[in-house]
Amino acid sequence: MDTNLKDRRVLVTGGSSGIGRAMAKVLLARGAKVVITGRRAGLLDETVTELRTISPAVWSVAADVRTPEGRARTLGGALAALGGLDVLVNNAGGVRAGRLEATSEEEIATMIEVDLVAPILLTRAALPHLRASRAATVVNVTSGIALVGAPFYATYAAAKAGLAQFGEALRRELAGEGVHVLTAYPTGTDTPMMRTNRAGPDLGFAREDADEVAEAIVAGIETGAIAVVRGGEARLAMVALNRENPAAVDERLAVLKPRLEEAVRDHAAL
Repeated sequence: MDTNLKDRRVLVTGGSSGIGRAMAKVLLARGAKVVITGRRAGLLDETVTELRTISPAVWSVAADVRTPEGRARTLGGALAALGGLDVLVNNAGGVRAGRLEATSEEEIATMIEVDLVAPILLTRAALPHLRASRAATVVNVTSGIALVGAPFYATYAAAKAGLAQFGEALRRELAGEGVHVLTAYPTGTDTPMMRTNRAGPDLGFAREDADEVAEAIVAGIETGAIAVVRGGEARLAMVALNRENPAAVDERLAVLKPRLEEAVRDHAAL
């Protein structure tokens, strides 16, 4: 499957910053028509102004995908601007790190709603429009933590792993029906979401450039990839070890645990 993105109609949630913003830049450069969404109207306006230096074919919708009203506004605004939908990028996300018992019920619920429930329900609502495309793609931006669970990210890992399995099951459900599903697994990426995370490469939190991650995901859309896993050979080796000998990964992380807890205890972007 090879997809030419010229004139393809794309909706990117969480598109005002980070990976979503970077993906919008790449998609517009490839000739796509793009709608970005987010909660902050001012930031969206700034982003659209920047993106229109690449292409005029970009619009925004200010909405919170956690709510039914926000999802309806998101999809309705995208369809009104684009006239249809060929690619849905479920990128909006939120995180709160720390020990489970120190994480509030509200923070836990918000992570599950933003990182798992919202993309499932938005995809469900978008499917009739994606089917009409006959060559559509759903992109679920998960996390490397969905492949190797890290301490102090229990709920975030659960939500992102759930989104990854949702994508895998849905890909098989829709096989042969004109809608492909791609799952992206970014490693630590240099985005606003990571600003309050003080963990560095020595603790397993290297920072990739958002533009590089975006280029890889868009290339995955173009080639019909099933998954895009970032982090290079080191990340792939850790994923393989976690599958074959999870106790060895437990031992590695146990050594890092005290320093990691301190470094991520303020990591929050909800």
